[in-house]
Amino acid sequence: MMRQLLAVTELDAGPISERTGKALAAAKARCVKLGGSRGNLPAVPSKACAASLKARRERAARKAVDLHPIIAEIESGGGTSLRDIAVALSSRDIKAIGDGKSSAVQVQRLLDQI
Repeated sequence: MMRQLLAVTELDAGPISERTGKALAAAKARCVKLGGSRGNLPAVPSKACAASLKARRERAARKAVDLHPIIAEIESGGGTSLRDIAVALSSRDIKAIGDGKSSAVQVQRLLDQI
């Protein structure tokens, strides 16, 4: 039963993808802009965006403070460039920002927070 359900789902995935692609192409041809805020949303979502931005900035500041001793340790061990620090953080499985590997730009942004 489950195999039959999976087979039907797989068969249906192609036409769904095709219909979605055609609909997006038609919308693009009509110059329709999809997604994002272009100033046409009510005031409540803009307040939510401001609250989200504030929360993300506070989280980044806390992360910078938490990582400061680790970065200082890396620097005292000879890692002086932003890239050296990023590589050292990644080797310790510490993500500077987000979910990916640490990068020199992310390290610079962390240092700017301190």
